Amino acid sequence: MADEQTSQSPESGKPADEMAADALRTAQQAITDLGGVGLPASGGPHESGGIPVALPDFESTPGATAGRAINLLADVNLHVKIELGRTRMLVEDVLQLGEGAVVELDKLAGDPVDVYVNDRHVARGEVLVLNDNFCVRINEIIAPSEQAAPRAESA
Repeated sequence: MADEQTSQSPESGKPADEMAADALRTAQQAITDLGGVGLPASGGPHESGGIPVALPDFESTPGATAGRAINLLADVNLHVKIELGRTRMLVEDVLQLGEGAVVELDKLAGDPVDVYVNDRHVARGEVLVLNDNFCVRINEIIAPSEQAAPRAESA
């Protein structure tokens, strides 16, 4: 038969289970003092007639429904494109481009960049560098009435 040992707190010298029981009694008393429903020491159902607490129905809140609805979009793939600027080049010039080549665009540094989702212009933002990565901070969402129809790519 194995020896049963109880751990003791070095500060009070009480066994850990006795300290836990004291903490439970203190918590029950604090709840009772606040007018809430206390928990019985036995862990069974409460029968001392405490004040019931009305909890809100979280299932019927609009946020809960929206949370489930957003999960429907979890597997939807979107083609996101950030347009820094445009230029026109001959194919001959494109073939001569190499590492470190500079291509002049129609926008200046610091101008807002355009954000396209599935070839629809949805936002404008600014290019940032964060932890050695390029990022786009969205500054303006384009209203649906202002969005241009999907545009054809120019060659």
